[in-house]
Amino acid sequence: MNARLLPLTALASAALLALTGCGTTEPASGTAASASGDAITLTDARGTEVELDGPATRVVGTEWNVVEHLVSLGVMPVGAADTEGYSAWVAAEPLSDDVTDIGTRGEPSIDAVAALEPDLVVATTDLPEAAIAQLEEFVPVLVVRSADADGQIEQMYENLELIAEATATEDAADEVLAGYETAVADGKAALADAGLEGAPVAFADGWIASNQVSIRPFVSGSLLASVNEQLGVVTPWELEGDPDYGLASADVEGLTALGDVHFVYITNGAEADDPFATGLAGNAIWESLPFVTGDKVHRLPDGIWMFGGPSSMELYIDGLVSTLTA
Repeated sequence: MNARLLPLTALASAALLALTGCGTTEPASGTAASASGDAITLTDARGTEVELDGPATRVVGTEWNVVEHLVSLGVMPVGAADTEGYSAWVAAEPLSDDVTDIGTRGEPSIDAVAALEPDLVVATTDLPEAAIAQLEEFVPVLVVRSADADGQIEQMYENLELIAEATATEDAADEVLAGYETAVADGKAALADAGLEGAPVAFADGWIASNQVSIRPFVSGSLLASVNEQLGVVTPWELEGDPDYGLASADVEGLTALGDVHFVYITNGAEADDPFATGLAGNAIWESLPFVTGDKVHRLPDGIWMFGGPSSMELYIDGLVSTLTA
């Protein structure tokens, strides 16, 4: 299994096909002056006050979603975790060639970060507390909540806006969010015009390990299911997801409970074999499913990060709408 497919909370428990929670503290909005040169004080997801001498310009991101946020705001990070993986999975907001790779998302190199002399590190609640503490010895660290199954869209907005406050890019954040909202409205109208309002759309991803296909449903409470609901389609999964990402686990037999739905997935040819087209080829259960026999299996384009920000979600909407209305 490719660890790049997983949010960090899943890396330690992938063998169990389940994600663990990563903190229950509710994030608080940051407040402070953001005029050029003025000191900024922000309250992050830990309830910790983060003080900056002024808007951050040399920023490091330890997780792909916060890196995407930074780039979308016009702040190219000086360092980011796993830049090769980011480039393969996050097509919405490309990195410059001069962004330094600081190591893996779960274990960034403290020395690599220090060498960049950043004025801010943006991390998520998925990063181990010990790593955050090491970073805080020499640089302010702003921690945002990685995900929240009780309000994924709201969390995405809050994270983007908090990072915008830290970098004095609030106007850019408004533009990013306006673009996302336009994409939702246009996508919803296009699906309705195609007679797909209320259509059941089941999203999942998967991977092949030891010749077995593991399937991860994005159930109600996941980010993509939340976007789907904004678009006016229905999430048919009846499984319970984890409290952060809204993800569950299933096998091919579990897909029989879906019935006649649109089955949608994303994979990446540069990273792994297609778990459904390749991994389940010749599988009698898979080939008998109504959405397989009815030609309603849809692979979306590569490079759509399933745990990303508004820019990735715009790509998702474009891919989903184009596929379903073709």
